[in-house]
Amino acid sequence: MREIVLDTETTGLDPYQGHRLIEIGCVELFNRIPTGQVFHRYVNPERDIPEEAFRVHGISFDMLKDKPLFHEVADELLEFLGDASLVIHNAMFDLGFINAELERCARPLMDRARLVDTLLLARRKHPAGPNRLDDLCLRYRIDSSRRTKHGALLDAELLAEVYVELIGARQATLILVENGDSLDRTPEQKAALRVRPVPLSPRLTEQERAAHRSFVGTLGSGAIWNNYPPAAAAQDGISGRAAEDSSKEDSARA
Repeated sequence: MREIVLDTETTGLDPYQGHRLIEIGCVELFNRIPTGQVFHRYVNPERDIPEEAFRVHGISFDMLKDKPLFHEVADELLEFLGDASLVIHNAMFDLGFINAELERCARPLMDRARLVDTLLLARRKHPAGPNRLDDLCLRYRIDSSRRTKHGALLDAELLAEVYVELIGARQATLILVENGDSLDRTPEQKAALRVRPVPLSPRLTEQERAAHRSFVGTLGSGAIWNNYPPAAAAQDGISGRAAEDSSKEDSARA
């Protein structure tokens, strides 16, 4: 399952009051695991950036005046997004800006049905809050020390980690070996994955084996160790000869 974790930075709060998108960052997830594929662009907003917005993200118009306009990166963005679900914190805010930009350049708008809003997920899971991205990083012990200012790509990377925690999918990585068996491997290659190339050296000393044989001999013929064939006993740290000796001792006692 392919998902895109997305974040934006803007010149203000309302795209229909003249504010524009200035940065977009996307992180690709496949089966809730980052693939390393990202999309990151700064965009010339064709307007000034208010001081209050600058204090949030630290992006000035001077930094953006030589960047492409949104319509110049729109097709590249849409191709990267494809038909994947969009994982966004406070999703309607970002969707509003993206759709306003798409509308300006006559591109198809994003359907809100694609959204996975992590803010709503967080409010359901932690109704007492707080549920800002920084708060969730602190709650889940995710290192956000690089986040001295808001930044679309960094925030998307952090949100990808938060999202996995929110939905309880952190243990998904434990199935990688199982999934790996579905790759195009020959039976011999699959078998080789399960064979230790160098057997472990025995952990039991001969004195310990002798002590175990003596102990098993006191348990009588019903001792569970007598149910192990010599080969299985050897795998458990007892040689086949030791298992036979223990069986003989039990027979003698019986």
